[in-house]
Formats: sequence, C-alpha cells, structure tokens
Amino acid sequence: MVRYVYDFTEGGREMAGLLGGKGSNLAEMTRLGLPVPPGFVITTEACRAFLTTGGEPPGMSREVSDHLAALEEAAGRRLGQRDDPLLLSVRSGARFSMPGMMETILDIGLNDDSVSGLAKASGSERFAWDSYRRLVQMFGATVMGVDAALFERAMTDLEQVRGAGDDLRLDARDLAGLVETYKTVIRRETGEDFPQSPAEQLRRAILAVFQSWNGERARLYRRREHIPDDLGTAVSVQRMVFGNLGADSGSGVAFTRDPATGRPGLYGDYLPDAQGEDVVSGIRNTVPLSELERLDAASYTGLRAHMETLERHYRDLCDIEFTIERGTLWMLQTRVGKRTAEAAFALAAALADEGLITPDEGLARVSGEGLARLMFPRFDTSGDGEPLARGLPASPGAAVGAAVFHSADAVRRAAAGEKVVLVRQETNPDDLPGMIAAQAVLTGRGGKTSHAAVVARGMGKVCVCGAEELTVDTGARRFTAPDGTVVEEGTVVSVDGSTGAVYAGAVPLVDSEVMRFLETGENGETGEGAGGLVDAVARALARADTVRRLEVRANADTPEDAARARRFGARGIGLCRTEHMFLGERRKLVEEMILADAPTARDRALAALLPLQRQDFAGILEAMDGLPVTIRLLDPPLHEFLPDRTALAVRVAAAEARGDLPAARDTQLLAAVNRMHEENPMLGLRGVRLGLVVPGLVAMQVRAIGEAVAERLRAGGDPRAEIMVPLVGDARELSIVGEEVRRVLAEVSEAAGTPVGCPVGTMIELPRAALTAGRIAAEAEFFSFGTNDLTQTTWGFSRDDVEAEFFSAYLDKGVFPASPFETIDRDGVGRLVGIAVAEGRAARPDLKIGVCGEHGGDPDSVHFFHAAGLDYVSCSPFRVPVARLEAGRAALRDTGASDSR
Repeated sequence: MVRYVYDFTEGGREMAGLLGGKGSNLAEMTRLGLPVPPGFVITTEACRAFLTTGGEPPGMSREVSDHLAALEEAAGRRLGQRDDPLLLSVRSGARFSMPGMMETILDIGLNDDSVSGLAKASGSERFAWDSYRRLVQMFGATVMGVDAALFERAMTDLEQVRGAGDDLRLDARDLAGLVETYKTVIRRETGEDFPQSPAEQLRRAILAVFQSWNGERARLYRRREHIPDDLGTAVSVQRMVFGNLGADSGSGVAFTRDPATGRPGLYGDYLPDAQGEDVVSGIRNTVPLSELERLDAASYTGLRAHMETLERHYRDLCDIEFTIERGTLWMLQTRVGKRTAEAAFALAAALADEGLITPDEGLARVSGEGLARLMFPRFDTSGDGEPLARGLPASPGAAVGAAVFHSADAVRRAAAGEKVVLVRQETNPDDLPGMIAAQAVLTGRGGKTSHAAVVARGMGKVCVCGAEELTVDTGARRFTAPDGTVVEEGTVVSVDGSTGAVYAGAVPLVDSEVMRFLETGENGETGEGAGGLVDAVARALARADTVRRLEVRANADTPEDAARARRFGARGIGLCRTEHMFLGERRKLVEEMILADAPTARDRALAALLPLQRQDFAGILEAMDGLPVTIRLLDPPLHEFLPDRTALAVRVAAAEARGDLPAARDTQLLAAVNRMHEENPMLGLRGVRLGLVVPGLVAMQVRAIGEAVAERLRAGGDPRAEIMVPLVGDARELSIVGEEVRRVLAEVSEAAGTPVGCPVGTMIELPRAALTAGRIAAEAEFFSFGTNDLTQTTWGFSRDDVEAEFFSAYLDKGVFPASPFETIDRDGVGRLVGIAVAEGRAARPDLKIGVCGEHGGDPDSVHFFHAAGLDYVSCSPFRVPVARLEAGRAALRDTGASDSR
C-alpha cells in the first residue's frame, strides 16, 4: 500500500521529490538537531493522486490521524482542546520553491471555544484573538474562496475608526469584533459558516493546499521558472510557534550571505511581535537582522550558529525563516537561497576559495543566463541629476519604463509593447503577472526579504523595495516624492536596483563592468567590492574554457563583428552571411545582375561585385587570422534585394493615372519582382538552388573568397576559409556546386601561384537533408545545422507568421514549454540532429559538425549539442561568452548545480 505521510524524523533533503522542498529541509534540520517544531509531511504523491481523481487518496486520512495523534501525545495537548489547544500550521512545499504562489493556513485548531483557552494559557487575550482573526482570514480566503480584499477592507475600516496606524494598535476587544466581522463576511459570501471543528479545518486546509498547485498564479510562476506542471506539492503540518506574543517574540527571514551581491555577513529582516507572513508581506517595515542582537542577544547568537551550520552542511547560500517565541528560537524553514546573477558568480568563487565546493562545482552553480544579465547596460549616473527617492536595492540592474500601479495594467500595457515599472505599496502573490510583465518593481514598503524582493531576485527582475520616502497612492495611480514631485501613471521613471535609487525620466545607459571586461580584458571595477564580480566572472569563464569540449564560434558578417567576437573568446566564425554584403549602395549592382537580359550584362554586374566581396572577405579573414571562417554562399531569394513590390506597383500606377509614362527602371524592376514573386519564398528559389540556376553567381563568390585567401597568404597571414552551401536537400546538389567550387579555386591557385584550398560543406536545414545525411556526407567536409530553418521546416511553421499569431496560446496550453525557435525542440528537431550526426559520421568519421542557428547561444540548447556530439556551436558575438560558459557546464559530470528554484 502506498504511504502518504512521513514524520519529520523520517525524512531528509534527499527526499525532496516526495516531501517537497520545505518538508525535506525541515526533516534535514531535524536530523541536524536544530530546534524545529515537530510535524509531518503529506507527500507530493498524495497531491498528484488528489488532482487526478478529485478526492483524497485511500488511506491518507487514516495516516494523517495517526501522525496527528502522535503529535498530540508528544505535545501533551489535543488539536483545538478548550483549555490549552494544540494549534497547527498547514503549508505548501513543492520540490522547487514557489514563494507565495501556493497556500498557507496558520493557527488551525482555534474556534469560539478554544480561543479563550489560548488566551488563558498564553496569558494574553490580545494574542489569542489576533491568532483567531488570522485563522479566519486565511481560511476564509484560501479554503472558502472569499475575496481577500474584503477582509483587508474590514481591517482598514477598523483601524481608521480606532485611529490605529496598524494592527498592533488594535486591542483584544477590537480583534474579537473583527473575528465576528470576518465570520459575517464568510457567511454572506459563501452561504456557510466558518467551521468550528478542528478536524474539519485541518482536512479542508490540506486539500486547499493541494488545489492551490493548479491556481493561476502558481501555473504562471511555473511557466516563468520552467518548473514541470506534474510534480505536485507536498503539505507540511507543523506545531505552531508564535512570534506575536509580545516584545520578546518575533519572526524573521535570514540569508547566510547577501543574496543580491554574494558578500559575506549577516543579512535579513526581523519584525518583533509578528508572525512570518507579516515579514514577507511587507505590510510593516522590518528592522535589520543585526538589530536582533540588541533585542535578544541569546537568540541572535543561536541564530548565527544555526546559519553557519546550515551553510556548511548545504555548502551553499541558505535562506532561513525563524520565529522567536518568548525568547526561544525556532527554525521554521531553510532552502538553498534564490540569488541574483551577481551573487551567483561571487558566491561560486567565494565558496570555492573557502574549500566548501570544488572549482567544477563553482562552475555548475553559475549560468549563461546569469552572465547575460551581467552584460546588460547600467545607468550612467555621472551627471548632476538627483534621484526622486531611494529605497533598498533588492535586485540589481537598470530599468526604464512608464509607472503603472496595478498588475493588470502592467500586463495590458506590456502586451502592447510598452515598457513599464510596476509601483506598489507592497506586492502580494496576485501581483505576479504584473511583476513578470514589468521591467522593474518599486515598492514603498517592505524589506530585502519581502515578497517583492524574493520573487524579483528569483526572476532576475530589477527591484527597489521599501522606498519609504515615496507616498504611493495606487487608488489615484500616482506617487509623490519627498520634494513634492508627483509622478502620475504613464510617467517614465528609471529604477536602479543596484543602488536603490529612483529617477525621473530615462537615465542614459553605459556598459556594465562585466561588458567592459569582456571588451577590453581589463578589470575596471571601482568602489566597494572592487574587482570581485569581474574576477568571479573571469574565473568561471576560464574554468569553462578548460573543461569544455565544444568550441564556440560566432556568427559575424563584418570585420568589426569578427574582431569583437574574437575579443569575447570566439574560436572562429561559424556563419558569415554573404547576403549582408549586398545591401546599401551595393544593392544597385545586385539589381543590375537581376535585370540583365544578356550574359554579358550579368557578367559585368558580377565582375563589379567581385572586388567588393573580396575586400569584405579579406577583412574578416584578417580579423580571424589562424581561426576558421565559414562563409555561406548567397542564401535568400533574389527578389529580397529588389524594391518592395507594392511600392513599385503604386509608383507605376500613379504615373499612369497622371497620364505620365512610368520611369523605365520602375517598369523593369516591377516586371522582375512580378516574375520572381513566390507565395512561400522560404521554400522557393534560394540557397543552393540559386547557385544551380543563376549562372556565374557561385563562381563570383568562390573567386572572391579564393582571392581573399591568396591576398592574406601573400601578407603572411593564416587564412582558414570554409565554404558552406545552404539549403541542400540532396547530395547531387552539393556535388554539382562542389565541382564548381573546386574548379574556381584551381583557377585562383594558378593565377596566384600558391595553392588555395577551402573545405566545402553544407548547412543541414531540411528534414530530408538530415534523413539522407550519410549520402550528403560523401560530398561534404563539414555539416552545420541551420536550426532556425530546420525548426521551421520540421514543424511546418513560418516563423514570421506563427510567433505573433498563436505561440502565446501554445505556451499557455503547454503544447511546448518554450518557443522551439529559442530552445531546441529535442524530440523533433533534436532527433533529426541526432540522425544526421550518426549517419554523417558513419559515412565520414572525420566529419566536422557544428550549429549556426540562434540555438547556438541558448544555454539549454548548448547542453543538447554537447550531448549530441557536435564539435562547435556558433552564435552572435554578444552570446559568445554565454555559450563558452554553458559549453563548460555541459562537460561537467557529477557536480551539483545550485538549483534555487
């Protein structure tokens, strides 16, 4: 029979898949001997069974009852007993952390009878009624589906009547009245009473947590964080401990290091006379954790010791929640902490230096996505502009956008293409859609461990919290700065998550320190922690370069791009697109070639293009001297080099309507465009097909390449040009073009008086090419997967059409977890890649194979290409450092990544 419930003493962190992150870590802390309130965990398996059948799995209720009885016996109290009730918390806890996205219910077991017993046992009537109102409020909203705003409104109305600034100034009588108000709201909204049976409270709370797995905000968060939908959540049931018992009690959140920067030292927030939800909600401003030393030195010392124990045990940054109940410290949660990209690199270097992890483990704990964030620009604050206000720098980065004050408005305006900054007094889980849509989050209240800070850090979103100088009025959709400046909705503001500053207007941007380092190789960091971040990035990249098997090349079409790619660490060019060399003033020469009505005219146009192409190739080969440069022959349809068909037709028609004779060239061009028009040009006359039907085109390009190689050889260089034929679907196409390439190169060699040779290969962009790779390999010296077009032709998608039409719906419905144009479709396109690699290498064991589509710079795709046995990936110059890092991570074995999801 399946077992669904485990005591904390029976589990450990290795059971995270079954007990969830929260439950397994509570069990681990229990195993370590830390002070954890006793409890038990209902497994993710029970949740999955419930979500599948809609009912409790058989035997679960009996197991819960048995574990509850054991808990009651150990406590010497029964759940909800009248004189001194045992109270429980019921918390969600999935395999991966989803802060605030699912449900928690505290104080289970209180009712109209036991609240008096709690008051007597605790010696505080106010505490008892405060606990009861929290239960009724949480249970009503979470379990019974009452709009949480109705409870908040009742609280606000009472505070206004009493002239109280917050709930701490309400007395026991006020809170008892509020309980009755809440119960009336529940009865009015649901038609049923708040349940008085503790057993019913517990049962319904557990099922509500299960159901919250499929709540809208939970599903949205999972999509954003790439968490599978089929994991389910565990439920932790734990004896309540209370931080709201007075000045000698409180709750807090602590990190073993700064999760924004990675710097060592005490970091966190504490709130006296409060429960944990008060800390993370941001409804009351916290005090720094260091203040706890003054308030309760013994608890502070114990907390520091427990934090050190946990960091050394987990060998990572730990996020800790704790409660102090009348001077007694209790540990309520720990997990590997979410961190910013800056902190991830700094922590990996520091922990390796301290000997807690190996250099390879340090590499595994950073990511290409994080490196990309560190390459983003920063604000140039060297001017004289003063900020509107300052808050806590909760998640670094620079963001500019129009201020909006409600989540739905952020989503709507962002969907229309506008960049927005979400401004709230404090955020709650219902604000998640707006937080995702916004460029940055700004709150007037809350600390660095508030909901806004934790979620924004996890998403890599710029965030400034606790800007108390601002008066935020979400109802009026504006905020007021301390100097009286009023910022209305729609006004552009700049948010600096690295310093906590908020500016009016759009602040100019400059390169980040990491980008300057990658461009120059110099560490130009100044100020606190100077050199630390850049040094950590440099170390991670150096380690990746040491362990990786995959080479990293760049897609570059100009000498300038080639030089930059080389500075960024590219070991060659995997895709040089020659069509980009035919734009601008040269377009006229292409028009002449297309309009030529005789071979001599076409030859003149090609002859005029030849020296220009040769000059381009020579510059790129010089920038990449000693490294391979893969040059793709002309790929797009020729009509793309002609003027727009509609614009030409309008000009000709307008001239005729005026009674004028249309310009002869317009008439010629329109005739050519009409002649060459295709219904689906992506699958029309392009790629190798152009070379086969347009005389002289391949010969001109190959001659330009060969002469550029000869020129560089005469200059003492080491040019390594490779010629790539695009869109081959059959080996005979490549054979015909290959013969012409070799003929032209032989002519160039004879004229130059030196051997000029270039390997000839092909792009694999069509399913047929992948499926006949063995035959094609007999003609090709290398393969390069053009995964952009291979994805289009495998899925039957026209990218320009489908991304705007229905991709968002496909992502929402889970048809695919990410766009197949961003991350390789392993099951379809990936399988074709695998077939082509296997068959190509079977026919030609020394076949060099790479990829030059956009997937070459995507972190997840780089891991796939490593596993598939490719020799290199090629991507845009700015993604080269990302690809280097991920190629190194892909080569690691048996190293635990720091998965802080």
